[in-house]
Amino acid sequence: MVQSWSSWKRYPDAHDGGHVEAPIGPGVYEVRSASTGRVVAFGHARNVANAIADLKVNGGVGTLARLFGKQPLVSHVHDLEYRTYAAASRAEAKTAASRLTGLRQTAWRRRVDMGGSARMG
Repeated sequence: MVQSWSSWKRYPDAHDGGHVEAPIGPGVYEVRSASTGRVVAFGHARNVANAIADLKVNGGVGTLARLFGKQPLVSHVHDLEYRTYAAASRAEAKTAASRLTGLRQTAWRRRVDMGGSARMG
């Protein structure tokens, strides 16, 4: 079976009672800014729904959280969207994330190389 990314979904705001619509199993996730397209989180997990829900995205964290906890990824959750890629096992999710990371790096290198050669000519 050929697997693919889900469609982009708005990131839920816990204050509004939103919930994550993602696999309760292994897979890959990507969270990005809807306005800029900048990726703010990417990874693989044993439980994709929990991984997305556990991301620290709101900027309003307390002093102790700033000192000892994870720093928030962004300050405005309303600008975020996410997508998922389901996998049959955690090992498959890890392999898919590694492959997708490699594809991103290759695309970025090509983009940088093309920009540099265009400026030199």
